[in-house]
Amino acid sequence: MEAAMTELASPAPGKPAVPPAQAPAAAPGTLRRRRRFIVLGGLALAIAGAGLLAWKLSHATPAVGYVTSAASIGPVTRIVSTTGTVNPELTIIVGSYVSGVIKDVYCDYNTEVKTGQVCAKIDPRPYQTAVDQARANLAVGRAQLQKDQAALAYAKISNERNAMLVKSNAVSQDAADNAKSAYDQAQAQVSFDQATIDQRQAQLDAAQVNLDYTDIVSPVDGTVVSRNITIGQTVAASFQTPTLFLIASDLTKMQVDTNVSEGDIGGIKLDDPVQFSVDAFPNRVFEGKVTQIRQSPQTVQNVVTYDVVVSVANRDLALKPGMTAAVRVITEQHKDVLRVPSQALRYAPAGAARADAVHPRVFVLRDSRPVAVDVAAGLNDDDFVEVTSGQLKAGDQVITSERAAAAATPPRL
Repeated sequence: MEAAMTELASPAPGKPAVPPAQAPAAAPGTLRRRRRFIVLGGLALAIAGAGLLAWKLSHATPAVGYVTSAASIGPVTRIVSTTGTVNPELTIIVGSYVSGVIKDVYCDYNTEVKTGQVCAKIDPRPYQTAVDQARANLAVGRAQLQKDQAALAYAKISNERNAMLVKSNAVSQDAADNAKSAYDQAQAQVSFDQATIDQRQAQLDAAQVNLDYTDIVSPVDGTVVSRNITIGQTVAASFQTPTLFLIASDLTKMQVDTNVSEGDIGGIKLDDPVQFSVDAFPNRVFEGKVTQIRQSPQTVQNVVTYDVVVSVANRDLALKPGMTAAVRVITEQHKDVLRVPSQALRYAPAGAARADAVHPRVFVLRDSRPVAVDVAAGLNDDDFVEVTSGQLKAGDQVITSERAAAAATPPRL
């Protein structure tokens, strides 16, 4: 371009050179305005591009990821969870019928006792004195009976004699009547003496019973689990029989007394299997069965519970009275059945109707897409649901929930 302009400006041969017209120079303010316009225009284009990118990112549909779980073969178990206390099947309370001072104690904690074995003795001297006095009174009554029997024999002879003499007028009628009255009185006295002897015999028997009760004996074979007395202690049995010993009849047979809420008691039946654990053996599961469902309600702070008794064998004596047990009552169980997580029946993708009790179904992930499969649901234990029929087999990946995939990181401007 510059070469062409040079050629045009060159003068023709033989003619004088004419200087070219010079273009006017641009003003400095005009150049600054042009630069500013270019910069502002570029900045506006960058802002518009960033806004468009942000709008696309915010309105883009995120990719969906599915959480799946395989349908499996296994047990479906419905349980009732509760707590209870371990107790012996039969606990005997040994008390005292009489009052007095404990003279001797022959049994202690964990003592193995037999029926009739003396475990303690109350000072017998006051009761022995009562027995001796009653025995003496009885002896007096028997002696009085013998005396009155002799008087009766004489009164009988005298009555018979006067009855014969009055016929011949040898004695007066008044004498005969007097003899008859004396005989009748003698008979009555003998009867009175016999009744007195019976009464005093009863008093002697009662005193002997009280004396025998000074020996505190075990009524059963068992093990002493509690002792509440010491030598020299005074036992008062005036108003309420004091508890001296607690004897468990057989510690190899225990029971768990559980408190089951009124909402769960309807599902529990006799002979239902039970599993429970105690804090002393956290890795051991004890097994038993329901042997009694007591009808008496227990109300604590307006919460109604019922006592369900669980029997359990304790051959190794691992269970101790009073232990707290975490109990699982198995109310129903189906083994080796096709099952799916219970969440699978509650899941439905966007736009699809959820399953209900009449038309249960699950969604299976096939070719990265959820496919609805109608099923028939059986037993539900809150973790798994039994599948009794339907186009579902073990190993199918059923969808339990979904999560949005992580969005791509927007590019930096």
